[in-house]
Amino acid sequence: MIREAKSGDEYAIIDLIKELAVYEKEPLSSVKNTPAQLAKDLFNDRICSAYVVQIKDKVVGYAIYYFSYSTWNGVCLYLEDLYVQPEHRDKRIGSTLFDAVVSKAKEMKVRRMDWQIIHWNEPALDFYRHKGATIDGDWLNGRLFFNDTE
Repeated sequence: MIREAKSGDEYAIIDLIKELAVYEKEPLSSVKNTPAQLAKDLFNDRICSAYVVQIKDKVVGYAIYYFSYSTWNGVCLYLEDLYVQPEHRDKRIGSTLFDAVVSKAKEMKVRRMDWQIIHWNEPALDFYRHKGATIDGDWLNGRLFFNDTE
């Protein structure tokens, strides 16, 4: 069952975020977010939103998104993460999550939806191409990190 994330889901989502880090060959120490921070961002400050898929009593997948702005296009939707546990990937859960985010983008009348795919993740590249996405190899990502003491 897919639904919007609710208070209490932040623990399961953080666990899944850590699984995603392992899948992407990153150390667990790369995940700086905490359940408390995620709950604040999702439910209090509403910086981002999430859908989850729950099977029985267990959250097995999530999609986190937020709204961004393009000077050329106006309001856009950014899909930060879409992750489904490997044992549930043959059940169209990823497709259901992606379609829910696309529906939200259309409902909000955004002009563009963006996300990133790590270059070696062929299953994800194939999934998004199958959904009709354009994979842009022209733009490079810029990024700055800040620690809590700055």
